[in-house]
Amino acid sequence: MNIGFQLFSARNFPLEDVLKTVARLGYSHVEGYGSLYTDPKALKAQLDANGLTMPTAHISLGDLEDTAKTLKLAETLGIKVAICPWLAPDQRPTSADGWKAFGEKLQKIGKPLQDAGLTFGYHNHDFEFVSYDGKYAMDILLEAAPAVNVEADVAWIVRGKADPATWLPKFGDRIVAVHVKDIAPAGQNADEDGWADAGHGIVPWKTLWPLIRTKTKAAYFVAEHDNPKDVDRFASRSIAFIKTLGA
Repeated sequence: MNIGFQLFSARNFPLEDVLKTVARLGYSHVEGYGSLYTDPKALKAQLDANGLTMPTAHISLGDLEDTAKTLKLAETLGIKVAICPWLAPDQRPTSADGWKAFGEKLQKIGKPLQDAGLTFGYHNHDFEFVSYDGKYAMDILLEAAPAVNVEADVAWIVRGKADPATWLPKFGDRIVAVHVKDIAPAGQNADEDGWADAGHGIVPWKTLWPLIRTKTKAAYFVAEHDNPKDVDRFASRSIAFIKTLGA
């Protein structure tokens, strides 16, 4: 099982130390994000030194629109799955038509990347689970972009008040990666924005896991925590929990 670590989780900690910890704990790969790409060759050298790869990567919408830049980044770092990670608040559609147009935009952005051999996908938060006439914005987006895949962030689906057990199988043939993240019980972990280490919160992972493994085509499982106080604690507890779920 390909267990990865989203490096955004450790953005407040020294990268050199984080990569050593992640490798020691047994993660097979890491997932990158925007500000790490200022010197891709140096980043690749750091990954190689720790025996890590970066098959999946979050790449900003603006950079994804620069096909040549994204393909060069992918070549340098060995990226196989390029993921649009989010939309800034001022970019988020506010109508069904807006989400349809955004899906069409993603479809257009993704085509040259896919033609070059990359997998292209979109990573959800909670705001895509606002409903328009009984249909989630995420569904509208995906229906307008049939070639766009998904990195499903299950905890954000829960925060969006949707049911992952219902939603994940609906688009299972397009879910290529899953963020394994957890939500603290109400009133807990306020200093970590209400998030928890994987397996230490309220997301029903043990129930969802068989469904994810049988009803989606996810090949990458990436531990994430949006604001851990202790990155070593988060990294060690999360991989230990994911391993208990089994292949």
